[in-house]
Amino acid sequence: MKITIKKIAELAGVSVSTVSKILNNYDDVSAETKERVHKIIEAYGYSTAYSSKASASRKFNLIGVVYAGKINAEFNHLFFVDVMNAFKKRMGLLGYDLIFFSNERLDESEGDYLSRCRRYQVDGCIIISGDEIEADIAELDQSDIPCIGIDLPLTGNRSGYVMSDNTNIAYKAVEHFYLQGYRELGFIGCSDASQISRNREQAYREALQSYGLPIIEPYFVNGTDFFMQTGYQAMMQMIEKGTVPRAIFAASDLLAICAVRALQDKGYKVPEDVAVIGCDDIEACKHVSPPLTTVRQDKDKIGLLAALMLYDLIHGQLQSSSVMVAPELVVRRSCGAEA
Repeated sequence: MKITIKKIAELAGVSVSTVSKILNNYDDVSAETKERVHKIIEAYGYSTAYSSKASASRKFNLIGVVYAGKINAEFNHLFFVDVMNAFKKRMGLLGYDLIFFSNERLDESEGDYLSRCRRYQVDGCIIISGDEIEADIAELDQSDIPCIGIDLPLTGNRSGYVMSDNTNIAYKAVEHFYLQGYRELGFIGCSDASQISRNREQAYREALQSYGLPIIEPYFVNGTDFFMQTGYQAMMQMIEKGTVPRAIFAASDLLAICAVRALQDKGYKVPEDVAVIGCDDIEACKHVSPPLTTVRQDKDKIGLLAALMLYDLIHGQLQSSSVMVAPELVVRRSCGAEA
């Protein structure tokens, strides 16, 4: 019979993470539990290259990278690509390598994030937010492994997070629309599973109320994700229903770029007929026609802060903390004059 960590945990009446701690010689497990687990290990002949004391004493200088969520950002989300590049560069200068954990293995034995982090003896983790966050993330967050979330609030004693000020992002968009004379404003976001999109939409609605502007529900459309096809479909939905606002704020640049394309495909001129503002300031914003006005998230600063905060958490120089990074409006021709 093949024995796994999951089976050992079941036989011993403990969690998989407890078995992992015992295999890696952690001190925060009772002697009685250790003895019970070791008896099962001996009885079934379980062995792993990572369970030896020699392995446990090595220093690998590894940082785990987790793209969280059943619908996650993966490697093709341009905002997170830039954040991770800045993070990787600084962690490299600090002497660390990165190891990426797949969420496709979560249903397998020994596949949860915490067990794999124990096995590879990571010093800390960076967790990138997606949609429909898995329960395994909470276990990792509440563990003794230092973690930093990107756009993902973490609450563990050795965790922190960095994110853009989403309220400020929405207010900057509404303020610019108002100053440009637009009064009928719409919004394109993604599914309710996205905390970030929900935050931006809620802040956008609050900003409209602050400026005394109407909230017109048909002008608010949410798709399935932050990517380009969703922006095109959402804009087409407005056009086909005849509910096209005078100006639109999209929760990401990818949504905004394809909303512009949908408008142009249907004969609308941007910004003459409909003005558009995006969010992120990815490189493509400068090269589309018209160039996209957007609210810039400081991706390099977010990545750098994440690296420094995680390093300080690892070395006990920082307690659980959170940082909001201020956004900046970048005016181009899709709404307002070229900057």
